Amino acid sequence: MRNDFRSGFVIGEKLAIISPKPQTTRNRILAVKTNPGFQMIFLDTPGIHQASGNLNLAMVRTALATLATVDLILFVVEAQSPGNQSNRRVLEALQSVETQTLLVVNKIDLVSEESLAPIVERFQGLHPLKGSAYISALYGTGIDDLIAQIVPLLPRGPAYYPEDTLTDLPERFFCAEIIREKIMNLTSEEIPYAVAVTIGSFKEDEQKNLIRIQADIHVERPSQKGIVIGKGGSMLKEIGKQARLDMETLLGSRVFLELWVRIQKKWRKDPRALKEFGYQ
Repeated sequence: MRNDFRSGFVIGEKLAIISPKPQTTRNRILAVKTNPGFQMIFLDTPGIHQASGNLNLAMVRTALATLATVDLILFVVEAQSPGNQSNRRVLEALQSVETQTLLVVNKIDLVSEESLAPIVERFQGLHPLKGSAYISALYGTGIDDLIAQIVPLLPRGPAYYPEDTLTDLPERFFCAEIIREKIMNLTSEEIPYAVAVTIGSFKEDEQKNLIRIQADIHVERPSQKGIVIGKGGSMLKEIGKQARLDMETLLGSRVFLELWVRIQKKWRKDPRALKEFGYQ
């Protein structure tokens, strides 16, 4: 299972974490693409899903609130499973807004070319579309055509950000997300969903070209803490190793990363904890 369509791919940088597990994205992530003649602002949101619990409800609220505030919705479906339950929920949500919608069929590298047209015909009968695009985000196929279709659908106006801006989120946010990505990919079952990551300190030493980062991994139960740490600290060591390498690429600097695992019981149900961890 691949989850490889992220607005960061369109702008040429990885901004959102990638995992085969559902509900990976928890926050709204802003990405900016500036070319001669236009500037596009992409808002990558959590998926619209059947939510249970305060964390998931907050994620869905974030996604639904975004639908009515944008100029264009990119409705991304997977070529090999366009009729899944998640897409049906998105269609239901689209009925409540008048925002113009462009259908994007992703993962075309996994299906035959003949199977693509029926997908578009199916969705055209379910919701008004301004057009459709076929892409493989993994290989970059069709991205230029997608951009070309988006440009005439956006209103004229001034650029909102300097041309070298990629996002409005701080480096600390992305460092926390990198750690969470490694936990998502290295652990299984309930662990990835019971984890939140916060950055306790972020100190730069320009003379040594070094950034010292201390991060807290929050779990809900002692058993989860044991799994994240691993036998003899092996799992935590691997999480830290993989995260540090990605952080050094992101920050362009050597990184000293210190990780602590802390228990915060039932944080996914606690409004105060959700706010503290950036999910409200």
